[in-house]
Amino acid sequence: MIGTNDIDAPLFPIMIFSDTKIRVRYADTDQMKFVYYGKYFEYFEQGRSDLLRQIGLPYPEIERMGYFLPVIEAHAEYKQSAFYDDEITVRTMISEIPQARVRITYLLYRSVDETPIASGYTVHTFMNAEKRMPTRAPREFIDLLSKLL
Repeated sequence: MIGTNDIDAPLFPIMIFSDTKIRVRYADTDQMKFVYYGKYFEYFEQGRSDLLRQIGLPYPEIERMGYFLPVIEAHAEYKQSAFYDDEITVRTMISEIPQARVRITYLLYRSVDETPIASGYTVHTFMNAEKRMPTRAPREFIDLLSKLL
């Protein structure tokens, strides 16, 4: 699912978002049966991949255009534990037109009762794949986000 939101949300008044459902695997949990903290970044990655695919710019297309999107910053805040076999929803959001970087924000919640589990963000730089140097966002990326926002 992809959507745009222009309701009165304090942090994201206008945004593109996508919801991804993930079932917590046993392998994602630690000895206490909580989801291991590092796995949340993998859930962020799944949400990000799904959002980019749903807006028409999946990673393979971005790479075909000659760009990479490496993570240069990542942050997570843990609010509640997720457990084996929980179905969680990852809401992935972009709320601004990028220049040389794009910030992608995530909200994770338990699907059954919408209990907040974690939130966070990643910051990505656009990199020229051939030169391996930072660059500005490609025109196609900016144009697409401009239409959707």
